[in-house]
Amino acid sequence: MFRPKLPTMPQPTGTATPPTVVEPTAITPGTSVSPPAPAPVAAASARPTVQLTPGTALALVGGGTAVVLVVGAVLVSMLLAVAITAASVAVCAVVLRSLLSSQHRR
Repeated sequence: MFRPKLPTMPQPTGTATPPTVVEPTAITPGTSVSPPAPAPVAAASARPTVQLTPGTALALVGGGTAVVLVVGAVLVSMLLAVAITAASVAVCAVVLRSLLSSQHRR
């Protein structure tokens, strides 16, 4: 139960092909090799074009507006939380300062 189980290596199922032999070629100085011809450029693009219909454009505008409103609401709420925290810390500091100064007067 506490001993690790080691996976077994699967045996090859197909016949193995022998490696191909690559024969070196001799390079003779002084011979020039012409560069390959450039491939012809396809006139039509393989990707389909996107067509915006009025309904699609309206949906995109509505979605963008919704995203802007949600992000704006989140940012405003975070700013409000920081402002409320700062105000409460300032009030606590004023109260502590007045308590400490009143003790020194006595």
